[in-house]
Amino acid sequence: MMKKIVSIAGIIVLIILSGGFIVMKISPGFGGKIRGERLKKVTESPNFKEGVFQNTVPTRLQTDEFSFWTMAKEFPKTEGGRVPSGAVRVEPIAADAFRRESSGIRICWLGHSSALIEVDGVLILTDPVFSERTSPFSFGGTKRFDYSFHFDVENLPQPDVIIISHDHYDHLDRKSVLKYKNKPVHFIMPLGVGAHFERWGFSANQYTELDWWDTYQWNEKLTITATPARHFTGRGLLDRNKTLWASWGIKTNEHAVFFSGDSGYFPGFKEIGEKLGPFDICLMECGQYNKMWPFIHMTPEESVQAFVDLRGKVMLPIHWGKFKLSLHPWTEPIERALLAAKTQNCTLTTPRIGEQIVYDEYLPQEMWWRETGK
Repeated sequence: MMKKIVSIAGIIVLIILSGGFIVMKISPGFGGKIRGERLKKVTESPNFKEGVFQNTVPTRLQTDEFSFWTMAKEFPKTEGGRVPSGAVRVEPIAADAFRRESSGIRICWLGHSSALIEVDGVLILTDPVFSERTSPFSFGGTKRFDYSFHFDVENLPQPDVIIISHDHYDHLDRKSVLKYKNKPVHFIMPLGVGAHFERWGFSANQYTELDWWDTYQWNEKLTITATPARHFTGRGLLDRNKTLWASWGIKTNEHAVFFSGDSGYFPGFKEIGEKLGPFDICLMECGQYNKMWPFIHMTPEESVQAFVDLRGKVMLPIHWGKFKLSLHPWTEPIERALLAAKTQNCTLTTPRIGEQIVYDEYLPQEMWWRETGK
């Protein structure tokens, strides 16, 4: 009888897995497969070894403390301040908010890792994720926090360039990028990520894929460099680390901005600072950490240390304030980052979501999140 039950259970598991593979193959949300000339470029990368991209230092995705059952039990919980108790106040962005002036840095953080960055007249959008959920499906997956106003392509200024840091769903949102498909914008992304854009119908001249330390020149004025990060990639069951992940250096002759994407702390930040720094403003991930995955996301204290390593002047904490992707209270990242910055004598700016900061002119430091829900 027991053998029969085990056999039936095995058949059920096989059916579920087979169904999952079929859904992944049919659903475009999972992205494309690397093949042809792209596969040749990927396999020739010095960062691609043993069939996958590798971090510059040995990196485990989880510690031995990681438990699937603990996560399955704890992740759905919202008590203990894990989500806002009311709508997060957001500042809508005027269509003419970015004046494309020939000099200066202006930034609007849009929540999580999405931000509009104007550097000396060039407008860049990072990791646009405007869908309700971080998922290949509209009916399931992590849902965004309640905002007083939600950004989307239609209510934002038109960027010149869009940077995609890596292909995780909270950084590469198919529905959002498709809205830019017929607009005059160029996408910059790590090596291999173009396979997703190819499946989604983008032409090859609409995007550029970069390996670490490769650069893209925009109008002979601005240079975007893909720099190393300590993370991982994948949108399905069998594509772990088949595409590259990156942080980003954005430079002109007058200014420099750093965008961390997702990364655990590693010595590479010092190397980036030595090669491309100092940076006027660094957009640094500081949320979604946990002791069960300490190598692929930074604690706020590590984020501040990475900022110091980069030789940054002003730090803008990101990767918090929009999605619950870990178990910590939603405001814990920014509170801990403020304390760490004070200890390290660093300058942090804490704009409201959508509020524009202007380097050397306006760097808000209001603790606005403490008013949410009151």
